[in-house]
Amino acid sequence: MSYEPAYLDLYKSGTLDERIEKLYSILESCELCPRKCRVNRLKGETGTCKSSEELMISSYNPHFGEEEPLVGEVKLLIASVFGIGGAGGSGTIFLTNCNLLCIYCQNYEISHQGQGERVSVERAAEMMLDLQNAGCHNINFVTPTHYAPQIVKSIKFAAEMGLKLPIIWNCGGYENFEIVKLLDGIVDIYMPDFKYGESVPAKKYSNAPDYFDRCKEAIKEMHRQVGDLKLDERGIAFRGLLIRHLVLPYNLAGSEAILKFIAHEISTLSYVNVMSQYRPEGRAYEHNKLSRPSTSDEFYRVIDMAKELGLTRGLQRKHLERL
Repeated sequence: MSYEPAYLDLYKSGTLDERIEKLYSILESCELCPRKCRVNRLKGETGTCKSSEELMISSYNPHFGEEEPLVGEVKLLIASVFGIGGAGGSGTIFLTNCNLLCIYCQNYEISHQGQGERVSVERAAEMMLDLQNAGCHNINFVTPTHYAPQIVKSIKFAAEMGLKLPIIWNCGGYENFEIVKLLDGIVDIYMPDFKYGESVPAKKYSNAPDYFDRCKEAIKEMHRQVGDLKLDERGIAFRGLLIRHLVLPYNLAGSEAILKFIAHEISTLSYVNVMSQYRPEGRAYEHNKLSRPSTSDEFYRVIDMAKELGLTRGLQRKHLERL
């Protein structure tokens, strides 16, 4: 089966240029995310994310640690056993800075401290072609929200150069609904984190008390655009929604509210990856309840909840078979 990414149609019709123009105009009084700092990034002003007009990238490479539908089962096994890259995998581009700034971020140096280099949109396009030539299954933009205009412009240049891979929007879930609408037909796979189901921890740990509401409306729009995750004959995703949820200690994430929303208002066919790998990073040790990893009991409580709600599609086989 051959899949042609939707952005190629927008590129050919000229609609992609219109989206780029609209997105860049928003940088004059930035409202790319719900924080709506309204700084003029075109003049070098910065807000919460500390980003100006210039695109900053920390690294790019084929990545084999993503979900199986993004990297492929065989490639994941080969990479894990032999420690190799360059054949398959997800073509990840790690963007510098972040609009959410969780205090426990596992990429603290990149998201909080600005680790990375200034890169032109033309160079970003070349990176995408490098990843395509390396055999990657997709282009995976990690933490892209605050660079939406620059990314879409780089996708246009990459399309001119022959890019034909699906685009993944790998974001923190704290999105401006209107910006997500502008990405319709550009993004093939949305992969948001769904971090909080309650406002108190969202405020305390990410200074985003409206996170749950903003994430819900964004994910509804994402699902409207791309639907449930679709796989080709190789088991590789080419379009759809994939949701990640990290289990925090003491149920700080409010997992039940998140899973119920997905099951009742999105789809029980949603691909939900419930993740257990929380560990104290960044400034987590400043908060007693964040200063230890999640326990096995805490994790499996959320797994069992997902199974009860019918959200089994993204669960690993060993979790599905657990009594």
